[in-house]
Amino acid sequence: MLDMSWGEVMLIGGVALIVIGPKDLPKALRTVGQVTSKLRRMAGEFQMQFNEAIREAELDEVRKEVDGIRDTMRGTSNFNPVQTIRDELRGAVEGRATKAETTSSSSTPEAETFGPPKPEPVIENPPPPPAPKPRSLADATAKLKAERQAGQSGSLPVPGSVDDPYGTPEPTPMRNETAAQ
Repeated sequence: MLDMSWGEVMLIGGVALIVIGPKDLPKALRTVGQVTSKLRRMAGEFQMQFNEAIREAELDEVRKEVDGIRDTMRGTSNFNPVQTIRDELRGAVEGRATKAETTSSSSTPEAETFGPPKPEPVIENPPPPPAPKPRSLADATAKLKAERQAGQSGSLPVPGSVDDPYGTPEPTPMRNETAAQ
């Protein structure tokens, strides 16, 4: 209620019983209840009207935004995204071509990079290739890790195959269990 404790409510009820009297107290309480309900109804209606006015104001803003978007869309009704992309690419290519022409005509060292590639010098006696390293478990593991990181191989080599870093396995003799007994 209005932050009243039960003791305060009983004190008010006792004073009302003495002042109004036992005969008229139910009529008075009924009247107080009706007035309270009317006040609540009026407050609710006021709040609904206030919220409706706010919604209308927001709707007006939204309508203005939608109208602005419609006007923009009407202005771009002949919008062709494929043609737009073509025009942008054509402009970029033409821009690069004109930039390359202007830089190649200047005498800066940067202009030399756009020319024909320079031939590499020929070495008459190339150094011998490095000697193959002996195969070990560490070398094979490092090779597999490097291949996986490079995305070359997704599986392990089959034992005994050409790709097996450990070589071909030695045949193991079969043990006959009946002869052992």
